[in-house]
Amino acid sequence: MVGERVRTVEGFAVEAGKVEEFARAVGDDDPVYRDPDAAATRGFEAVPAPLTFVRTTDFPRYRTGEGIDLGFRHEHTLHGEQAYEYDRPLVVGDTLTGETAVVDAYEREGRRGGTMTFAEVETEYRDASGDRVLVSRATAIETDGTVEDGGGGASDGTDDPDAVDVGDRGEDPEWSATDRATADPTAPAPVGSGEVSIGDRAPVVGLGPLDRRDFVRYAGASGDLNPIHYDEPYARASGNPSVFGQGMFTAGVAAHAVADWLGLGSVRSFDVRFRSRVWPGDGLETTVEATDVERVDGGERITIDLRVDRDGGGEDSEPVIVGTAEAVV
Repeated sequence: MVGERVRTVEGFAVEAGKVEEFARAVGDDDPVYRDPDAAATRGFEAVPAPLTFVRTTDFPRYRTGEGIDLGFRHEHTLHGEQAYEYDRPLVVGDTLTGETAVVDAYEREGRRGGTMTFAEVETEYRDASGDRVLVSRATAIETDGTVEDGGGGASDGTDDPDAVDVGDRGEDPEWSATDRATADPTAPAPVGSGEVSIGDRAPVVGLGPLDRRDFVRYAGASGDLNPIHYDEPYARASGNPSVFGQGMFTAGVAAHAVADWLGLGSVRSFDVRFRSRVWPGDGLETTVEATDVERVDGGERITIDLRVDRDGGGEDSEPVIVGTAEAVV
């Protein structure tokens, strides 16, 4: 199958209501995602979509039926890595098509035995004029059985999901509807038109404590309807202690922090690797730091490292996801 390219997405319409719903599902209430005036003030021709919005092409209405069947067992398939390369932002009114190819496939033995099968899949999205808008690259991993996850840090996709242990996550937490989204008031201001130096950090984005409704809300917004994220009996029958959050839900929180700091229209690439699952009761907190700054025509090319930690975590904690991004500001 490697190298075969097929049309997988047709008539993917970037709709105002879905853009707002998706942004809210990842905890981002920025008015730019719902207010045309706010979008125009920031230089967009229409309301833009969040960085990970093409996840919504999972909805059947946009699929051609030609898809690429990897033959992986759904309950034992993990999302290992996700990357995007942007030619321009998506905006309301765009209608896209997508062509997908498997660019690589291979097997590897896990540390605890068992074969892991990897497939690297790339989708190019083009607008009605035929111009490329963005490229999505994903790594899917099929394991021999249920992946354990806990203090060591890898699952819902990783380079070695067999290397971790399960914590006791089976009990329902006491949920609170208050203080669910926070930002660090002592963090530096967004970039705007100022200069960025190596070591500068973005304002912290926090979300939580999470509950099952957050996973259901993201499923409805994104089209990621795998029942392992919201159906407790199904999740337990698959060998998991509980339902758990979608990897791309956490990636959406990281993308929120990147876009807030560097500006949505400035981001050229966004790449994350999933290290650990998110469970009901967890909180999330982002760390986004500039690691390289280079003068280019029209501004500065800024390279950043990013991570999302569970419950704040700290420098020595095991991150839920790690990644990089690049922007020209």
